[in-house]
Parts: sequence; structure tokens; C-alpha cells
Amino acid sequence: MEWLKSLIQQYLPLISDNLLVQAALILLVASFVSWIAKKILNRLQLHGAGRTDNPIDDHLFGLLKKPVSISILLIGIYLAFVRSQLLAENISVLESILLSVAIVFWVSFVVRFARYVLKHLSRDDAQVKMVQRHTLPLFDNLAIILFYGAGIYFMFVAWDIDVTAWVASAGILGLALSFAAKDTLANLFAGVFILADSPYKIGDYIVLDSGERGMVTHIGIRSTRILTRSDVEITIPNAIMGNTKVINETAGPHPKYRLRIQIGVAYGSDVAEVRKVLLEAAKQISTVEANPAPRVRFRTFGDSALNFELLCWVAEPVLRGQVSDKLNEAIYNLFNEHNIQIPFPQRDVNLYQMPAPKND
Repeated sequence: MEWLKSLIQQYLPLISDNLLVQAALILLVASFVSWIAKKILNRLQLHGAGRTDNPIDDHLFGLLKKPVSISILLIGIYLAFVRSQLLAENISVLESILLSVAIVFWVSFVVRFARYVLKHLSRDDAQVKMVQRHTLPLFDNLAIILFYGAGIYFMFVAWDIDVTAWVASAGILGLALSFAAKDTLANLFAGVFILADSPYKIGDYIVLDSGERGMVTHIGIRSTRILTRSDVEITIPNAIMGNTKVINETAGPHPKYRLRIQIGVAYGSDVAEVRKVLLEAAKQISTVEANPAPRVRFRTFGDSALNFELLCWVAEPVLRGQVSDKLNEAIYNLFNEHNIQIPFPQRDVNLYQMPAPKND
């Protein structure tokens, strides 16, 4: 900055002796240079970065236009005031104000670019394994905290504020808050580990150890929300989610869910015919998946029935109740058509008449 001041002091007096005219010329030159810089970045964005397959450089040049042009204008404003000597006694205040404005624009640029890069990386799980769709909110929040924290620090530096006392006070305050909000912190750390470990993600159908089951609609830093089949939303603190057994019915090689329909038939029934009828019932239901194909298992000899099990798949766990209802109806109707009896428990009660007591 000093070399620029000396250059201005050397050549501007040759143009005009009026300091205000010199300041106006500085502003005019700064505006022109700012316009040229914006045009150059536009050209790089359209012709240079556009030739590559990676969209990150395109976005980079697009975001750079505003902070670069604003920074050039701020430098011109500062030099104009220095040359005009209008705020000679308060030039340090002006310098702090202009630096603060520049910091705001550059921090905003860094945050927006970092969020775009993280979002781009999360679309390709093989590129960066740590940055994926389910961990994107974690890294997104960390980037915001980190860069905005750095921006606040540079703001303090721009205004010549000693941050040592602030850091010490923040440490003491943080220690006090950690004891007062231990449950909140437990939820916070559990939320971070859930996002990083990913036992479930948004859209998964889960069953908790306590019996609640539903689709995950939100994974936050403090809590997880699931929507039950009754359209009731349950909010569960992450500290509980991190220490409970979670059955993820959607996880695995595919989101399909296996149905098990148990049915008993009377002793004496034709086993081959029972198998055929059960498979026919599965074929009648359009929401039953053809791959894997339905199958029938003869499980056990019960007290009153031969116990069979129809195994079939549905596209997602949320269809379990609907398809089970249709299968039960189809099986009952087909059994009636083929005269296959569904027995019910029977008990034979034998009454014995006790002999009359003898009279002594």
C-alpha cells in the first residue's frame, strides 16, 4: 500500500494541484480498474473455465467478481481520502471501516464457495469418502462456524482490539456452560457421531428398541425426527438415538422389505396344493415384487395345523401393512375356493361321573 501512495504522490501533482481533483481521479481510475477486473473474470468464467469438465472453477470465477471489484473500489476510496486529506486525523477509523467491509465480502465469498465445493463432492461418494450426502450437513455447519469465526477475528484485528481477554473470557464462559448444558452437549456430540457414522439417513424406515417405527424425516444436531404410519412426528434427542438399538429396515443392498405371512391348514390337506395356492395369492397382488420371487416354506407340525409361511418382498417397508392386508384377503378367498380348511384350536373334554359316596 505504501508504494501505491508514493506513486500517487509522485505523478498526480503533475496533472492537477487541487487535492480534491486528484482524489476524484483516483476514484475514477479505481472504478475503471474494478470494471476491467469484473470483465476479465467474466471472460475467464465463460471461455477459460468453461472448457473444463469440472464446474468448480466456473463457480469460483463467478463468485470472485463481487469481492474483487469491491476490494478495488475500497482501495480507491482509501487512497482518495488519503490524498484529499479530508479525514487526515481519523484516517485510521476509515481504514478500519473499509477493512471491515472487505472482510464481510471475502468471508461471504469463502463460505459460499466452500459450501458449493462440499455439495459438489457429496454428489460423488467415491471421490471423497468422508464428504457424502448424509455427512454434508455436518461439514456444512463446520465450514460456516470456522470461516465466520475467522471473519470475526479479522474484524477485531481491523479495529485493533486485543482478542486475548476475549479468548480467556470465552474459555471460562464455555466451561460454565458445559456444566449447565451437559444434556444439550450430549445431544450435540451424539448428533455429530450420527451424521458421521450414518446408522440411518433421511428417508430410511427405522424401528427403535422402544417400539417406535417410522420414516426418518430430519437429522439435526440436537434431535432426530421420524414420521410414523399414523402421520405422527416423533422427535427423539440424539443422545437417546446414539445409545439405543436401531433397526434400519431400509439399509442393505436394496430398500426392499421381506414379508412373512404365517398360515396353518388342517391335517390331511394336500401340501403341494397349499404351496400352489399361496404362490397364486402372491401373484395376484401387484405390489408384491417379482424379484426375488415369492416362496413357501412348510415350517412345523402344529398342535392343530400344518404351519406354512409365505415369503415375499415389497418395494419398501412402508408398504408392509397394505400388502399384508391384501395377501391375507387373497389367501382366505383362495382357500375357500380350493376347500382348504384353516383349522382352529379344538379341545376334547371328557366328563367322568364320580361314583356316589357310600353311606357308613
